[in-house]
Amino acid sequence: MREKIEKAINIIRPALKADGGDVELIDVTNGIVTVKLLGACAGCPSSQMTLKMGIERRLKEEVPEVKEVIAI
Repeated sequence: MREKIEKAINIIRPALKADGGDVELIDVTNGIVTVKLLGACAGCPSSQMTLKMGIERRLKEEVPEVKEVIAI
């Protein structure tokens, strides 16, 4: 499952990098994906929307086993 999530993150990554940000996969446990937002994403006021409406939505589409994505 981790490999599928990494592949999905690599699809998302160019859009984040275009805005000066990035995302790092930290852990996957029982369908809960933990990520760390990097660069401009780390301090962006819209980071929660990016996390839920962008990253989480895309990961759930690509890997149906994903239940939730949380940022540390």
